[in-house]
Amino acid sequence: MAELGHLAWEYFHGGVVSHHLLNRADLPAISNAWGAVFLPALAWFLSGPVLRRAKTRRAAKGIAAAFLGSLLVGVALSVAFTHGMEDVSSWIFLGMLLAGLFLPVYRAEYVLGFVLGMTFTFGAILPTAAAAFVAIVSAIAHHLLRPALGWLWARARA
Repeated sequence: MAELGHLAWEYFHGGVVSHHLLNRADLPAISNAWGAVFLPALAWFLSGPVLRRAKTRRAAKGIAAAFLGSLLVGVALSVAFTHGMEDVSSWIFLGMLLAGLFLPVYRAEYVLGFVLGMTFTFGAILPTAAAAFVAIVSAIAHHLLRPALGWLWARARA
């Protein structure tokens, strides 16, 4: 409902906005209208893993903190970009990548919070692409690099 309200507001205030990939006019534009279908589908898809992990009060608190933190990062990135602070936007994005090496930002609550934080400014598709990139880097770091480094460390100590 919130996304439909957002799209209605855009429609009656100059039209539904489209965003070019990588903010370049020579690349294709994606309309915010896709969010009416994509955002509920994404929220439904990502809520399954979150609900499966939120069995205890402690787990639920951790999930809520991760969601709120990534929501704030998405909002901060949107605000920085909207106000023309490209350097700040770049640092926030690089900070997300760095955080992904230490925090499991590949988890659904991180992705959903980040996408929702950026949806008002960029629609749902572009933030999902950015979140997917960061999530892939984080998943590789957590599921491939960390175990490999642990194995190498154990072999070096033996």
